[in-house]
Amino acid sequence: MSAHSKSALAHTDALRGAQLYRVAIVGAATLKGKEVAEVLGDRSFPTLEVKLLDDDESLGQLESLGGEISFIQSVRGEQFDKIDFTFFASDPGSTRKLWKKAREAGSAIVDLTFALEDEPGAVVRSPWIERLRGQSLAPELQPGPSVAAHPASVVLALLLLRVQKTSAIKRAVATVFEPASEHGQKGMDELHEQTVNLLSFQKLPKDIFDTQVAFNLVTRYGDQSAPPLATVEQRILKHYHRIVGDEAPVPSLLLVQAPIFHGHAFALHLELESSDIETITQALTGEHVNITHLAEDAPSNVNAAGQDDIQLAILPDVNNPAGLWLWGAADNLRVVASTAVECAETMRATRPLGKIQ
Repeated sequence: MSAHSKSALAHTDALRGAQLYRVAIVGAATLKGKEVAEVLGDRSFPTLEVKLLDDDESLGQLESLGGEISFIQSVRGEQFDKIDFTFFASDPGSTRKLWKKAREAGSAIVDLTFALEDEPGAVVRSPWIERLRGQSLAPELQPGPSVAAHPASVVLALLLLRVQKTSAIKRAVATVFEPASEHGQKGMDELHEQTVNLLSFQKLPKDIFDTQVAFNLVTRYGDQSAPPLATVEQRILKHYHRIVGDEAPVPSLLLVQAPIFHGHAFALHLELESSDIETITQALTGEHVNITHLAEDAPSNVNAAGQDDIQLAILPDVNNPAGLWLWGAADNLRVVASTAVECAETMRATRPLGKIQ
């Protein structure tokens, strides 16, 4: 046996003694797909192989993965063979078309597109909230799809649950400012093109939003846009209820499309039994929340970009002694990708231990 063969065999034997997994990312060229690949590396998810899959438009595209360059491959049924975890980060239609093929091949499913939120056996999840509530999910040999909760739902749930443990919330009202990146790269491109065309007095492209979003704030899209902004608003509330249950009140919610590319911003007004800001600050301080005090560090979409934590400021309500404001910002792509990867981490107990499929 050659020295090279002996080395390869020793490497394979070492891998077989470790708990390593084969992973596929469907929609690897999308904003969410790229973020999932980055979070997998940042969290040192134990992978033997990561397959980057996408539609024909992205075939052969180079992507950085763990410091190495990988190619985007086409999505075919055989690509799911021996895959332990499949992350769906493309469009909802692609997820609905392909997820059963991945499951039948033995893969655990993590959905970032929300396409499977109402499938039988699917669970809308946020490990951040599960830890806060003291929940532990029993391992299943064939778990249903894990749907990563909407990032705005996760932020609202985390903040309201922490406050509720200190002071009963009488009323919560949230205005959430939606970024164009929630519509993927096409939404980002349309906002950019609208901005350029407005400044040059050209016709506005409206394929995604069917209305002007550049230099504008709107609470509804045009009739030809899908999904409507009201549908997204309903999804945020539905996901909030699924991950929080009855442990915190459901906020009144207004979703506003803002002319921003990345990151949700939140204006959350709370009416409490006790609104002592020092006590509330202590309650909110902790994992995933960075409370800022200096003007230059004030929460903003810019400051939140690429950050794992919610950027938060706490402000008094000068007209209501029982009220206060929370002004926050969070990287929507980072939150949903972190949620998805942590879902996979909690599902590792369902995979064969110490074996490569």
